Amino acid sequence: MRKFLITTAILGTQLLAGAAMADETLGSQADGEAMVRSALALIKSDGPEKAYKVFTEHPDGAFKDRDLYVFVYDFTGNCLAQGANPKMLGKNLLIMKDADGNPFIKGMIDMVKAKGKGWYGPYKFNNVKTASYELKKSYCERGAGDTIVCVGVRPS
Repeated sequence: MRKFLITTAILGTQLLAGAAMADETLGSQADGEAMVRSALALIKSDGPEKAYKVFTEHPDGAFKDRDLYVFVYDFTGNCLAQGANPKMLGKNLLIMKDADGNPFIKGMIDMVKAKGKGWYGPYKFNNVKTASYELKKSYCERGAGDTIVCVGVRPS
């Protein structure tokens, strides 16, 4: 019995340590909110055009951390910056839907129009790197003019 309890305690400790290590590879909600605030500060100090270029073209900078990155849309659904997939730039994704048929870009825009900022989701995001869907939610704030500045996280 004692050997069983010791083995169980060791396995439990290893599982907890493994879970803690896995969490270090993912950004938290607080990290996402902080990144949006930093992005808004850069937009204000350097102007939207220069800031959007930084968000999109510097994949390993201050605006790309673990699984977190900045993305920006105007209120009509045009992608203005995309830290993970620059091929999205200039595309209108207003009616893009997740695997459940949820028009999540429109949902984020509508939420920011109504509240100014907040969390949207969860929604099923297609991760092109893993070719699978994962649950995400995004923290968004109103940016310069009629834009939203967002960072997505995996819900905990």
